[in-house]
Amino acid sequence: MAILKPFAALRPKPELAAHICELPYDVMSSDEARAMAEGNQLSFLHISKPEIDLPAGTDIYSSEVYAKGKENFQKLISQGALKQDDKPNFYLYRQIMGGYTQVGLVAAASCEEYLKNIIKKHELTRPDKEDDRVRHIEALNSQTGPVFLTYRAVAAFDEFIAKKISETPAVDFTGKDGVRHTSWMISSAEEIQFVEAQFAQIPFLYIADGHHRSAAAARVFQSRNGVGHSGEFLTVIFPHNQMQILPYNRVLKDLNGLTSQELIKKLEETFNIVRMGMPNPTHKHELGLYIDKRWLTLTFKAKLTNISDPIEKLDVTLLQKNVLAPIFGIDDPRTSKRINFVGGIRGTVELERLVNSGEYACAFSMFPTSIEDLMSIADAGGIMPPKSTWFEPKLRDAMFCHMI
Repeated sequence: MAILKPFAALRPKPELAAHICELPYDVMSSDEARAMAEGNQLSFLHISKPEIDLPAGTDIYSSEVYAKGKENFQKLISQGALKQDDKPNFYLYRQIMGGYTQVGLVAAASCEEYLKNIIKKHELTRPDKEDDRVRHIEALNSQTGPVFLTYRAVAAFDEFIAKKISETPAVDFTGKDGVRHTSWMISSAEEIQFVEAQFAQIPFLYIADGHHRSAAAARVFQSRNGVGHSGEFLTVIFPHNQMQILPYNRVLKDLNGLTSQELIKKLEETFNIVRMGMPNPTHKHELGLYIDKRWLTLTFKAKLTNISDPIEKLDVTLLQKNVLAPIFGIDDPRTSKRINFVGGIRGTVELERLVNSGEYACAFSMFPTSIEDLMSIADAGGIMPPKSTWFEPKLRDAMFCHMI
């Protein structure tokens, strides 16, 4: 069962939400954050990326950075820009991005259930990134960036949500990127009991995005031994059939000593190749290759895809094992400086730009990993290859903060 609890969220004043709420800390550089927050003292980037208020070149992991984040956080609270609700609630959070809509439940999930794998993972984490989030949570005594979870959709709860979002929202604004963010409170005892009962029947939750945030939250919980800690962490939970996964594309610095024609010749052993190809793959096991200012369409040969293991038949796994390691000599994409990853939100135009600039030698455009693949791998206790999924739209920091 999934234990979810209401909590008294620290939230922005409705009329200030558009100025406060920001993209997650880990989708931008310090320089990008500095430019985004320029002229806006309410921007939550002053809390999530507090190095922007310190001299350029400051070590982002220095104690001064976390202290600055705490100072800026307390300033927004003391000014009344952020205010904590009087009592625990559940919340709904809707995002509209173009023609796509997703509505999630905002709730406090159990750190114990995370540690017991009732909340399932599918990625490894990096110790340095975990340490950073631990120090950020400890400095603020709050979780300000939610973990993005999913569950197998339940019709009765879908009906409840559809009815609830017909009511007047608590917050409603559109960000500079055109994504609309709307929230509602679930505050009556009857509604809260209904939500808890619905999720008590759901056996597992799955982390879609936020493995470092959830791991850090669990570490803080363990370090406090239950003292001064609710035992919970901040989540937004979406039904699986509303999830939008975009591809996570690859760009390569060099061809490992090969000419482009030699590379294509080697790729013919793995793929059926259409030389007048398209930028965007149209189905699983199809890729795009951008090289010499043209696109080729690559389709993995059937002998490579006719396997049952859910991890081994992922396109990112097939590419790594059959191309990146043996042809490009990239054995560990986590540490190699010769490969980079580009989120699908940037489109294939960004891949063309990077290769045409001469910074990279070629690019692979991927077909998105499905949410069904993600859940089946998590159910089997498997770990997906790095940079397998890119979720959009991103949850905004400061829409809801959880005081631990």
